[in-house]
Amino acid sequence: MLVLYQRDDCHLCDLALEVLAAVRAPDFESVFIDDVPALEARYGARVPVLRQGDGRELDWPFDAGRLSAFLGD
Repeated sequence: MLVLYQRDDCHLCDLALEVLAAVRAPDFESVFIDDVPALEARYGARVPVLRQGDGRELDWPFDAGRLSAFLGD
């Protein structure tokens, strides 16, 4: 399961969503870290971050090539 950690009103998060759409990424869950102290501590300065079910993470910035490689295409 893919999870995209993001914030409300985040321009970089919007760009990440565009890249996900461009590569036709599989279904993913969006998790907003705002007001969640544990997630703020872990991802606050790093969002957007895409996390695989196996725990691997892809930090922004990423493009279609890096994302495809991360997804294993």
